[in-house]
Amino acid sequence: MSIDWDQLYRDTYEDLVRFLYRKVWDEERARDLAQEVFVRALRHRPEKARAWVFVTAANLARDEARTVIRRRKHLALIKAESSEVEEVPTVGVEERNRVQVALDELSDRDRDALLLWDAGLSYDEIAAQTGLAKGAVGTTLSRARKRLVAAYKEKEGEDVAHR
Repeated sequence: MSIDWDQLYRDTYEDLVRFLYRKVWDEERARDLAQEVFVRALRHRPEKARAWVFVTAANLARDEARTVIRRRKHLALIKAESSEVEEVPTVGVEERNRVQVALDELSDRDRDALLLWDAGLSYDEIAAQTGLAKGAVGTTLSRARKRLVAAYKEKEGEDVAHR
C-alpha cells in the first residue's frame, strides 16, 4: 500500500498542530514539532501513517513537557537569585492558563481522547491510539468534556476568589 505523503500532510498538518498546541501551549513550538513528526514519518514510512503521526506527536509533546519542566526549574532558581523581576501582563494568559490547568487535571486517557478528537481523529483512530474499545470512545469523550468543564469552572472560581 502506497501512501500519498503530500496528501497526508495537507490533510493532517493543521489538526496535528492543534493537537500539539494543546499539549505544549506554544503555537510556534507546536508547528516545529509537527514538522519533526513528518520528517520522522518519511524516514520510517509506517503502514498506518495517520495514526503513527499522532502517536509520534504525543511522544514528542511528552518529551517537550519534560524539557519545559527542567527549564522552569532552572529559571525558578535564576529568578530567585535575581533581585528585581518585572511581570508583564499579557491579554488572554489567565484564560489560557485556566484551560491548561483544567486539561492537566484530567487523566492521561481523558486528555488524550479529547485532544485527539479535537485534532479531527475518528472514533476508530482514537480507540487505536488510546487502547479504548471503539464503543467506549463516545462515553469517554462525554465524561472527559464534563470533567474538563468542571475543572475549568473550579479554576475560574478560584481566580475570582483570589482577586
